[in-house]
Amino acid sequence: MAECEELVESGAEDMPRVVAALAGILERVTERNDAAVAADLSVASAFRATNKPGISVRAYMARIARFARCSPACYVVAYVYLDRLLRRGRRLALAVDSYSVHRLLITAVLAAVKFLDDIRYNNAYFAKVGGISLVEMNYLEVDFLFGVGFDLNVTPGTFGDYCAVLQSELLCAEAPPEPPTQTPRLQYCCLSEDDAGAGASCSSQQQLAA
Repeated sequence: MAECEELVESGAEDMPRVVAALAGILERVTERNDAAVAADLSVASAFRATNKPGISVRAYMARIARFARCSPACYVVAYVYLDRLLRRGRRLALAVDSYSVHRLLITAVLAAVKFLDDIRYNNAYFAKVGGISLVEMNYLEVDFLFGVGFDLNVTPGTFGDYCAVLQSELLCAEAPPEPPTQTPRLQYCCLSEDDAGAGASCSSQQQLAA
């Protein structure tokens, strides 16, 4: 998997390229969803904060990468988990926006680390990294696991497909942006596990699953 090997390398921001790629995707999704939901706090979710955190998605991911020190593969698996959670949570209108993206990220990475890495930090440490309390971290983890139906296994094929999406994101970051759509829609993640090989283009990253 050449894409996966390239994603492990560090980029200009001195962090794994996979972190920069995932940050780019989530920044775009967050911006579009903010326009779609107009910060509607009536949507009940443990992952939605009452106020927008003062740290950007990219800076938050850089903080996680710096202190969590997990394997780069964890970020690919965290991306898979986020996709699974959001697809299962459509009926609740759960989406990645400025109010939820940080909690979703820290919880997805925590779940991926526990599933993949033999050596890892505990929940108390991740809570400090994420800027939340241990009680909240524990609650979010349980809510997340139930949200994905405890479906934590990722096949090599699925892993490779999501690597391809992240690699494509790095290439698309240098391409001119497409004009925004006239009607905002809730955006989820970038690739369905049923759409094998469908994520390695700029257009597929702009047309996220609805």
